[in-house]
Amino acid sequence: MTLAQKMGLVEAPAMPLTADDWVKGEAFERFSGKKTCPMCRKELYETRVIHDGARPYKTKCATRIQACWRAYIVRKWYSHLRKTVPPKDTKLRKNFFEQNLQEMNDSNIDTNIDEFLSEIDNSVASSKGVLHQFEKECGSEISEETWEEIQLKAVLRETSDCPICITPLCHISSILHPITSSDNDTHFSLRQTVLLSCAHVFHHNCLKAFEDFCVDKRHICPLCRSLYQKMII
Repeated sequence: MTLAQKMGLVEAPAMPLTADDWVKGEAFERFSGKKTCPMCRKELYETRVIHDGARPYKTKCATRIQACWRAYIVRKWYSHLRKTVPPKDTKLRKNFFEQNLQEMNDSNIDTNIDEFLSEIDNSVASSKGVLHQFEKECGSEISEETWEEIQLKAVLRETSDCPICITPLCHISSILHPITSSDNDTHFSLRQTVLLSCAHVFHHNCLKAFEDFCVDKRHICPLCRSLYQKMII
């Protein structure tokens, strides 16, 4: 402004437009001196503030934030995966286990992974040998004296129902006491009972159905899960 304009001798020019004036769309109105549309020159129009330019910007910012967060999650997941899942390659797999063993030991001592794995193989082989020996012992035939001891043990348990079908069994005392001729018809009318080497008693048909249902070739007792030999009473 000149000195004359500051002293009021000459009319001062209009003040520059502020940011609010630009947002409200009053720049053209103040410049033209009347309220007319800059395009069609229509008078007495209504105005409305829109934010179409801000929406794409906000969407772009949100997309970048989501991309950064997803990348962080993927990197974190991949680093955890490399620490927990061993690779398929032989050399990389060996290095993977060596690193894990060193971290477990919390020392810089070199660990020979081959010796460690060989010890594991030897322990597994010895365990298999013990199991095979146990299976051979279970597979050997049981003597009559041993069967008598098993029968006595079954009598002391006083099992009256088949654990599979929950129906009455032939009385276990008939194993030790002979059946008279008067009770012969009643005895044969009952279902056959089978005695296992673990001293558990079942109906023969029930145990056979259980054996057919099992997937494993080695049959185990439905109650104690032990390998057995059976004798039909």
